[in-house]
This record gives sequence, structure tokens and C-alpha cells, in this order.
Amino acid sequence: MKINVSRVVKGIALLSLVATVSACGLPRVGPNKAEIFQGSVLREGDAFIVSVNDRVTRATAVTPAFGFSDAFINAGVVGSDVIRPGDVLGLTVWENVDDGLLAGAGQNATILDEVQVDGNGNIFVPYAGTLKASGKSPEALRRLITTRLNEQTPDPQVQVRRVAGDGATVTVVGAVGAQGVYAIERPTRTLSSMLARAGGVGLEAEVAQITVIRGTHRGQVWFQDLYQDPRFDIALRGGDRILVERDTRAYTVLGATGSQNRVEFTTRTISAIEALAQVGGLSSNVADPTGVFVFRNEPAEIANQVMGRDDLQGAQRVAYVLDLTEPNGMFNARDFAIRDDDTVYVTEAPFVQWNKTIAALTGSLNSVNTLNTLAGN
Repeated sequence: MKINVSRVVKGIALLSLVATVSACGLPRVGPNKAEIFQGSVLREGDAFIVSVNDRVTRATAVTPAFGFSDAFINAGVVGSDVIRPGDVLGLTVWENVDDGLLAGAGQNATILDEVQVDGNGNIFVPYAGTLKASGKSPEALRRLITTRLNEQTPDPQVQVRRVAGDGATVTVVGAVGAQGVYAIERPTRTLSSMLARAGGVGLEAEVAQITVIRGTHRGQVWFQDLYQDPRFDIALRGGDRILVERDTRAYTVLGATGSQNRVEFTTRTISAIEALAQVGGLSSNVADPTGVFVFRNEPAEIANQVMGRDDLQGAQRVAYVLDLTEPNGMFNARDFAIRDDDTVYVTEAPFVQWNKTIAALTGSLNSVNTLNTLAGN
């Protein structure tokens, strides 16, 4: 068998040139699998590399824990008729005489449209004097005014109406139909009814979050849970602040995918397979389905559970790896939950970098054919 020495030399020289060009660093979307694994704590780095399986999926399935504390849930509904400082009252007094104390000549009724309860809880009624109104119901105040006026005019008839004032109000801001300050009245004594009074929530139900601030206490629920769990339709108190806002969680997708972007959560939970679908899935020309990574700073309690340890402290860098070509790979990706601030990264297939190297030498993407041609000359 005769060996073509010249052809062998050319082939060796060409392979050496390929290696040289590769070492120069060709463009690529990011690190390859080998480089990521090199950053493992078992080698040169400080990150844990974890292959996703059913156990890991269960250990990392953590969603934001929202809800109201017992102090919010157990607070009783405020009596809508209780008068408070700042409330506005409407008074009407009928007198059983032609020339009354309050009514003008030819009239037997006097209407006081806006009588505001002062900061001390008092109101002033002509001929009845200063009266304590706060803490009383309109009926109790009516009896008190009647008793006082009865000393001045025979058999007076009194009507007291509680008009919406600023004595018991809540502030509603954010993504609602009409932001503003609203009085707590009989129809609006609970959270859901007050949101309806403010024009409803102007966000998709899946991403809307409701926050109630009461003094130094704060509670937060998903808008959907407000109607699924009656306990969360809490009774309101004067001074409450209600904030309606969109879920601010997001994740980043990089690498060999349809597009690279920062993506906001559109549902309460999202899986790895859904996260990839949001950006067009894997790039069929360059992606390596065995190298789908999720980078995350994992809290110590979860990291210890995932790693089967109990000595880790503080947040740990963890790179979860999904191999979509495994028998259960797609199921694992479907069940693995993405969390806020995660980075989803898809590596390039090994042949892509080889293809780029040959293309850099030959100026053609038909790398294998070109290489054969060069070696044969």
C-alpha cells in the first residue's frame, strides 16, 4: 500500500491551522458545557452543578408565599354607621310649631346639609349646643339631639344621616380603574368591594397582586386568591392603604434560543419548558439539547436539601442542568419551576464551533466538503 506523504502532511498542517484558529477565540453565544462544568466546586469554581430529576424538582418547587396574617383575617367588619372624627353628617329637624327655633317663618323643617365632626369627635347644633358624636350611631345621636331640643321646642323630630366624609377612609392606588380616597360605607367594608368601588383591577388576574398596608403591618395576596379563599376578603379599617400592582418577577434567557431577552412572568408559576417557549424555544441550527442550564442563587435551606447536606450557609450558586434528550428529559423540564431572577442558558452544539472554525479558514459554511477538497489537493 502506497502512502501519499504529501497529502498526509497537508492534512496535518490543516488540522494544526484549525487548532490555531480555534484557540484564537471565535464568536459564540457563551460558554460551552465543558466550561460550565469546569466552574463546579469539584473542579475550579464555586458553583454546584446539579442534574435535574424528580427529587430536585420537588425540592426547588418554591413559589412566593403571599397571604394576610391573622391580625388582618380575624379583624371584624367595622360598623358602617359608627360616626368618627372627620365624618360629615346631614341633619333635618322638624318642629311642631308655626314659628320654630330653627325654621324660618312659614316653615317647620330645618336642614343642615353638612355638619362635620371635628377632631375631638364633637358637632355643634344650634340650641342643642356642642354634642359628642364620635363613637355613636346616627340613631343614638338622633336621640341625643332630640332630648336637647325638646327643652327648647315641643316634640321636635330629628333625622341624622351619615354622609361619606374622611373619618373612615382608605386610599386605593395602582392599577385600578380610579385611584383615590374612598370612605368605608356599608357596601365597601371589605377589600373586594372597595376594589370594585375603585373601578376594579386593571391587570390580568394571573399577574395582579394586592397589598394592604395598615400602620406598620403589611399583607399581600394574589388577586385570584382574593376570590378563591373568602378569608382573604378582609375587613377594612380607616387609614388602610391598598396597592394594586403587576407581578414584578422576571427571568433572563440567553444562548442558543429563538431570542435572548428578559421575560416577565405571565402566570403565577412557569416551568423551564414554558420559559424556553416564551422566547421561541431552542434554535434548531445551533442548540445543544443536552446543555440547558438554569443558573440561580439558591437559599441555604433549599441548597442543603438539593445537595443532601446540612452544612451550607448563605445563598449558594447552583447551575441546574437539563438534558432534554433523556427519556424523562422533557418531563423534567416541564416540571422544573423557574423562579425570580433565574438565568436560563442554552449551550451551542459542539459541531457549531467546529463549523465556525472551518468557515473562518475557508470562508465557506460548507466546512466538511471544503476541508476534504483542501486536503485532497
